[in-house]
Amino acid sequence: MEEIIPLKNQVTPLLAQASHSYLERATAWMKTAPKLVMALLVLALTVLIGWVDFASGWELSLFVLYAVPIILAVWFLGAQAGIAVAAICGVVWLFANATFNPYETKIGYSWAALSRFFYFAVVVLAVSGVRKRQAEDSARIRLLEEQRQLEMDIVKASEHEKQRIGQDLHDGLCQHLAAIGCASRVLADDLREKNDPEAKVAAMIENSIQEAVIEARNLSRGILPVHLDRSGLAAAISGLASSMSRLYNIDIDVIECDDLPFNVPEVSMHLYRIAQESLANAIRHSGASNITISLRYKDGFLDLSVNDNGSWLDTSSSKGDGMGLRTMRYRARALGTTLEIGKRESGGTYVRCRLKHTQQAL
Repeated sequence: MEEIIPLKNQVTPLLAQASHSYLERATAWMKTAPKLVMALLVLALTVLIGWVDFASGWELSLFVLYAVPIILAVWFLGAQAGIAVAAICGVVWLFANATFNPYETKIGYSWAALSRFFYFAVVVLAVSGVRKRQAEDSARIRLLEEQRQLEMDIVKASEHEKQRIGQDLHDGLCQHLAAIGCASRVLADDLREKNDPEAKVAAMIENSIQEAVIEARNLSRGILPVHLDRSGLAAAISGLASSMSRLYNIDIDVIECDDLPFNVPEVSMHLYRIAQESLANAIRHSGASNITISLRYKDGFLDLSVNDNGSWLDTSSSKGDGMGLRTMRYRARALGTTLEIGKRESGGTYVRCRLKHTQQAL
């Protein structure tokens, strides 16, 4: 007996799995089978049930089984086919039970037949309603999938365009400005040798061009952060904080920035853009004077958070629910997590994206 119980525990899941697989294959075949084949199958099943109903006599009522071909007809052939099969089932039931029934008058038997027809009609209406709801749910799911794919394509196109612009700034504008700076330096040196008073003006032009080169490079790095791998994201976020702090003259502190335990550039790019947009929102909308940013990895979770001391960023307002926040939320969904935005107890706003390591195929 003790040996039979473990064997039963092993066989039962296998039988359940086999029956589930068989049911899935049968359902898939019914969906792909030609309508003529499906109609013949439904009619054959109706005749089979009618014959069994006739053979079993009146004492064993099988009228409930007529719902099976009706359900198949409605589900795979449509409501009109279901109505036709329901009428056929009613006629088959009439002939199957005409010889053996307990009714002494035709009125009693006709009333019983009418009740069966009503039951078949209810089955058609119920299955049609379920089928319509299932079709609406399938359409809604397809629409959501298409919308998600469209959002992904838009973000990818936007990211590609940013990278192209950043590369053009780095390889084009920065190089031209650097060349003009070298030319102005040569000009300034020549003017100094000639004791020309215009040498100071040339030196000022050189300094201005050097500052423009620095700003252009910082801008290109913001658009195109390089080496976003397991060690590059921490450096890119630190560089982003330093660049925005210098550009907007605001204190941005990186209190902790860990290297990632994985090497997936797409994940790093999403996290970098979330941090970048969070800093931009804090500077432009909350009026913050101090911002802290951290990137921590602990116990299998990667936690990116941006905190500011400005005014509460109300995400329900039209200003707070703009394209930037929607893009940030999409990026968080693409990472398999959600974006948290809330009000700090000490004042200001926090933005947090907590990513579980096992959520990604890293």
